[in-house]
Amino acid sequence: MSMATGALGSLLPKLVELLKEEYKLKESVKEGVRSLEEEMKSMQSALRKVGEVPRDQLDEQVKIWAAEVRELSFKMEDIVDKFLVRVDDGFEPAANPKKLKRLTKKMVGLFTKGKARHEIADAIKSINKKVQEVADRRARYNVDNIVPRPSAVTPIDPRLGALYKEVTDLVGITGTRDQEIMKLLSEGDDTSKKKLKIISVVGFGGLGKTTLVKMVYDKIKGDFDCAAFVPVGRNADVKKIIMDILLDLGLYESQLAMLDERQLINKLQKGLEKKRYLIVIDDLWDENLWKIISWAFSNGNNGSRLITTTRIVRVAKLCCSSINESIYQMEPLSDDDSKRLFYNRIFSHESGCPHEFEQVSRDILKKCGGVPLAIITIASVLASDQKVNSHDEWKALLEAIGHGLTKDPSMEEMLRILSFSYYDLPCHLKTCLLYLSMFPEDSKILKDQLVWMWIAECFIPCEIAQSSLFQIGENYFNELVNRSLLQPLYDDFGTLHACRVHDSVLDLICLLSREENFVSVFNGSMSSQGNVRRLSLQKIIKEGYHTTPLESMSMLQVRSIATFEPAISLLSRLSSFVVLRVLNLSTCALGDHNLRGLWSLVHLRYLDLSHTGLCELSEEVGKLRFLEVLDVSGNHGIEKLPSSVTKLRRLMCLLYEQSCNRLPGGIGNMTAMEELSYIHVDSLRIVKEMGNMKRLRKFEIEFEHMSLELQEAFVKSLGEMSNVQSITISMDGRCKIMDLLGEKWVPPQGLQALKSNWNKACRFSRLPAWIRENPLQMSQLSWLQIDLKEVQQGDLGLLGRLPALHTLDLESLRQGPLLFEADGFRCVTIFSLWSNSPGLVVIQPGALPKAEQVTLYTGLPVAKEEAAGGNGGELFDTGIVNLPSLQWVDVVFCTSLLQRQEAKKASSALKTTLRAHPNNPFYRVSVEDISSDDGWWE
Repeated sequence: MSMATGALGSLLPKLVELLKEEYKLKESVKEGVRSLEEEMKSMQSALRKVGEVPRDQLDEQVKIWAAEVRELSFKMEDIVDKFLVRVDDGFEPAANPKKLKRLTKKMVGLFTKGKARHEIADAIKSINKKVQEVADRRARYNVDNIVPRPSAVTPIDPRLGALYKEVTDLVGITGTRDQEIMKLLSEGDDTSKKKLKIISVVGFGGLGKTTLVKMVYDKIKGDFDCAAFVPVGRNADVKKIIMDILLDLGLYESQLAMLDERQLINKLQKGLEKKRYLIVIDDLWDENLWKIISWAFSNGNNGSRLITTTRIVRVAKLCCSSINESIYQMEPLSDDDSKRLFYNRIFSHESGCPHEFEQVSRDILKKCGGVPLAIITIASVLASDQKVNSHDEWKALLEAIGHGLTKDPSMEEMLRILSFSYYDLPCHLKTCLLYLSMFPEDSKILKDQLVWMWIAECFIPCEIAQSSLFQIGENYFNELVNRSLLQPLYDDFGTLHACRVHDSVLDLICLLSREENFVSVFNGSMSSQGNVRRLSLQKIIKEGYHTTPLESMSMLQVRSIATFEPAISLLSRLSSFVVLRVLNLSTCALGDHNLRGLWSLVHLRYLDLSHTGLCELSEEVGKLRFLEVLDVSGNHGIEKLPSSVTKLRRLMCLLYEQSCNRLPGGIGNMTAMEELSYIHVDSLRIVKEMGNMKRLRKFEIEFEHMSLELQEAFVKSLGEMSNVQSITISMDGRCKIMDLLGEKWVPPQGLQALKSNWNKACRFSRLPAWIRENPLQMSQLSWLQIDLKEVQQGDLGLLGRLPALHTLDLESLRQGPLLFEADGFRCVTIFSLWSNSPGLVVIQPGALPKAEQVTLYTGLPVAKEEAAGGNGGELFDTGIVNLPSLQWVDVVFCTSLLQRQEAKKASSALKTTLRAHPNNPFYRVSVEDISSDDGWWE
């Protein structure tokens, strides 16, 4: 489905399959279907052309025509889907994206009934009449003469990480801006330094205020007793902001939700009393909001610091109205820094900008006005293979930008610049991007959640899926990140797991979404008029104080609902959402509330009930037979899944907590399953049934016990899963040997992660055969958490050749040294070695060149002189100083009481080495007494 073409993308296959020869329809109805199919295909093509043209360049009549076709397509699909649901009664479909042919055979029995045949005939007749009227207007409005620009999908840009680091450098370090702010925070006499000091950073959107302040925050937060970084944004709620501050400060308690604003402020005041704190209030818009928030920060003598960012000068002045407060005016990048950022996004560092592009580059940068967001956005448009070498494309873009930010640093001109990146997107990516207008400002949007919602909305048509729909959705997500329209967020292991949308980009997509009636945002009032197809509930005024427009709004056509504030009043109306496909109630405290209306929503594809306080999942969930995603994670009260969940044959993703450790019989029937959060194995039956889940990509499994028969069954089931990407294996108890997994299983080349839970791992007697025999064939393995009975020096050489490995967690007994040779582990950024046996860890220059985080849990290293027959006075140098990217080190020397003094010397020597490292990494070095009886090893 596309924003530009409405529901036509998902509707046409349904019409073609459902209304063909096998239904024995009257000839007149068949002719109507043929006519309808041809006309709708033609309209789909025309709508795609319309979608390629900026709205301000479209004739008003064309806009009206396009909106009319889209609305008609939604109504048509609703009609067809209602028939699909009727046909599906009692039917158990196979998990195949191309299942419509099987559905048509089942529908023959329904349509041969006079009533159903009559209904279809009437529907086709009525639809054809409306379509013909729309087609006539299409000819009058000359829609077909609209000429779109061609576009192409590019692969994810490997320079992306460096790009965002470049932005950070240019915003802060290159211009010494971070130093300037830190100077403002520390200047003054001894008396003023002890008082609360406030700095307000002000500048218009896209200059990098948040980036700069976050850099300063990360640098100095360790000097304070506590710290918090809280985004605010427009339409902010005082209560939520105070609770967010309390959460960041580690002062959050569950009962805080029951307190009012005054009580929360008192709680915060008490929590900050006698503490030296650092708090950042990011993106402040409202003067009244600041007046209330500021009550919480008393002017003590502990040397606390408060930083705000804002686009509004009067807000900055209000924040800094006393003597011990300063305003920092954010300025655009210099010409040189703008050029550096622009060129590094488009060209390789080696080649630089070709001479023939230098003048047009200068002209484009002049219009970007030194605004990093504008520079990155325009550069991302030009970075595609089709444009990077086309001087004409660059000139065309230059002429289209208009006056640029040099004359008008306003939001309107910023949106105009950003719109070029939007209109350069393929049709399907436009739709996916606009869907992010469902999420409030400053939201952390989880990648997996977003992709599953796209799938439920049919933004990824089944008929194009050569691989998993989710994998295609991941590619869409990466495309949007690559084009700088989403800001990537990485977890502690360097994995891209979420995104944020810059305020200016969100402004653009919300504007476009309103104009197209794509998403309706309820923020105390409704953002758009007309039929509501997708509803985002972002601010609910307390019941009893007013009558919300929701009470009077028709729910018959709503397809998606996402709540971002508790919306309990919605529960009583659930049954009225008769065509609802996506429902996210994750912010609602459901508790014992009646969910009876929920189980009648038979069209649901996506249901998120996570963190809602549910203690039990009803057996009635089995009625939602079109469900593709069910998330009940975060509900620790749910101890088992109902048996009816196995009836959900279309379910692709099932998420729940480990407290729910009892799976019902029949899980093998869920053949469409791709992601399963946790499988507790207490019987051979479960492992055998897993073999039917041939499409599983990601799962965690825990064995209550282990036997040869279980191992064989597990390896056999794994062999059926050709798409598996991520496996986490653990034992309910101590480590167990699982050599069959290492010797008999042949993992698919797409395997990305193999993990074991610490202290509950499956152990291999030796390195698995699929790594020993040819590590290069595991070309996508990026995360390996492995427990070896004893690691050999040759094993390190083989592991070091895994081409994509970025996280290595190695547990093993080892007597003697381990040498990390030069040129090994080229991509590893996170490295951990756990071994309580004595031995050396030696890192040669050139090994682990990208390692940023290193954890070593190891026996006491042998001293150089002792190893050579000396007195052991000089401790062995591990070579950790040879790691050029080192940022974080955690080392534990495990030793006996008899060796404690030697361990302290080793600890002291390593600290001296780390203090001398040029990166000045954070480090923690300690000594732990351990005996053979108390260790983790069997």
